[in-house]
Amino acid sequence: MAKYRVHVNDPLDEEATEMLMSKKELEVTSGYLDKEKLLQVIPEIDVLIVRSATKVTADVIEAGKRLKIIARAGVGLDNVDVAKAREKGIKVLNTPGASAPSVAELTLALMLACVKGIVKASVSLKEGRWEKKGLTGRELLGKTLGLVGFGSIGQEVAKRALAFGMRVIAYDPAKPKTDLPVEYVDLDQLLRESDIVSLHVPLTEETRYIIDKEAISKMKDGVIIINTARGGVINEEALYEALVSGKVYAAGLDVFEVEPPNDELRRKLLSLDNVVATPHIGASTHEAQKRVGTEIVQKVFEELGI
Repeated sequence: MAKYRVHVNDPLDEEATEMLMSKKELEVTSGYLDKEKLLQVIPEIDVLIVRSATKVTADVIEAGKRLKIIARAGVGLDNVDVAKAREKGIKVLNTPGASAPSVAELTLALMLACVKGIVKASVSLKEGRWEKKGLTGRELLGKTLGLVGFGSIGQEVAKRALAFGMRVIAYDPAKPKTDLPVEYVDLDQLLRESDIVSLHVPLTEETRYIIDKEAISKMKDGVIIINTARGGVINEEALYEALVSGKVYAAGLDVFEVEPPNDELRRKLLSLDNVVATPHIGASTHEAQKRVGTEIVQKVFEELGI
């Protein structure tokens, strides 16, 4: 007889779902429930598994009378009220390293797209134009990459950037131990010295708008900014102005403060030729989805002792 009721509210990898279903101790349900419906069923749920779509707010947690575990299959926890969960004695799990290689690869892809003008070149060629003379790009070799945040994803980016012959510096108050030849610097030094600034921090009160008008003013003219972290870590109005003025040469964006980015500011930002953008696909690879799903399920098993 099942001991625990598990609800998977966001899509999970097939293998991970099969792992859950194989345990006789679990009664598993799945399928997206909006907040109103989730509030109705959460009192009977022991384990709630989510990705990024579901917002596990304080009222959802308060209603979870049996809730023992909130499992976020992914890196960030900004869609979970962690403080409220801790107050209620609910364990919060996530998979900070599982998708790191995929996000790091997208980061490098956006960097390359920005320096090589790949999107503009492809579009113009498909439209029948041969604009080779107007598409002179840049090299990554010898450039300084500044990583704002040096956790699992930042470190994976550093490995790849070093292979391109880049100098890598990092700002991270925690200063994680690493064998990589990366120099820790303060944020001001990183902004001053970087040819490319890439963001790899969670969205918190401390990191919200960590890149704003003042921060951009400290950067080199012609800097490139990459964001595969969270939209709210960049003031996108300030970024738009800097892209238009030329202070920022180009930006590669996988995340936005408003998602989907369909408001006026984000539409203006996306209309710029020097913006390369993707729809929050950093972890959207088959390999990452499998790792994220199976790792979070295994963590749930360990926490439940099954």
